[in-house]
Amino acid sequence: MNDQQLLHYSRHILLNEIGVDGQERLLASHALIVGVGGLGSPAALYLAAAGVGRITLADADHVELTNLQRQIAHNMASLNENKAASAARRMQAMNPDVAIHPLAERLAGDRLAELVGQVDVVLDCSDNFATRHAINRACVRQKKPLVSGAAVRFDGQVSVFDLRQTDAPCYACLFPENAEESEMRCAEFGVFAPLVGVVGAMQAAEALKLLMGIGHSLNGRLLLYNALDAEWRAIKLKKDGRCTVCAGR
Repeated sequence: MNDQQLLHYSRHILLNEIGVDGQERLLASHALIVGVGGLGSPAALYLAAAGVGRITLADADHVELTNLQRQIAHNMASLNENKAASAARRMQAMNPDVAIHPLAERLAGDRLAELVGQVDVVLDCSDNFATRHAINRACVRQKKPLVSGAAVRFDGQVSVFDLRQTDAPCYACLFPENAEESEMRCAEFGVFAPLVGVVGAMQAAEALKLLMGIGHSLNGRLLLYNALDAEWRAIKLKKDGRCTVCAGR
C-alpha cells in the first residue's frame, strides 16, 4: 500500500483483527455480486469503500423510479440506465482504487460458472429462487463461499454457505430445489426501505470477514431480522445428507 492508501484505510488498519495484512488481503481479493438492487446496492458500496480490489457486478435490469425508495446505489440521474453500470459509477467515485467490472447480464449456465471460478467470494443479492439455486450450484461445484441474503416486507435473512468446510450445508439444504417455492417479490408484497440496507450491509460484513479470514462467519447459521419488532434470531443449519446439490461432495 502507498501512503494515500494507508490513510484511506487507516480505520481498518487500526483494528487488531485486520491491520495492514488484512487490508492487503482485501486489496488482492475479487468479489462477485449478483444483483445490484436493494441488497446489492449497500453490499457493493461497502465492499468498494472497504477496498476490495476487484468487484464484478452482474445485473440485467434497468433503474426504475420505484427502485429509488431503497436502492441507494442509484439516483434520479440513473433512471433507465443499467443497474450494474449505475452502481459501478457510484462505486468508482467513492473509491477510484477499486477495479469495477459491470456486466449487464442475467447470469446462468457456463457463464455463471466461469465468473464464480474467477472470484474469491460470491454475494447473492438476487430476488428469485431460480437464480439463487443456480448460484448455489456453481459455488458448491467450485467450493467458493456464498453469502446469501433476502428481504421482503419487514423480514430479512442472511447466511453463509461455505463448502470449504466439509460439514457445511449449502443453500439447497435449506431450500431444496425440488420443493414448491412461492416467490415473494417486493414488487408484489412491498419492502421496508431500511431493511434491505441492514441485510445488504450484513452481507458485506460477512464477505469482508471471509476475504480477510477473520472472526466467525454465519456458515451453518441463518440470521433472521424482523424490522417491525426490532428482533434478531439465529437458527442453526445442518447439512442435508440427501441434498441433491451438495451431498457426497
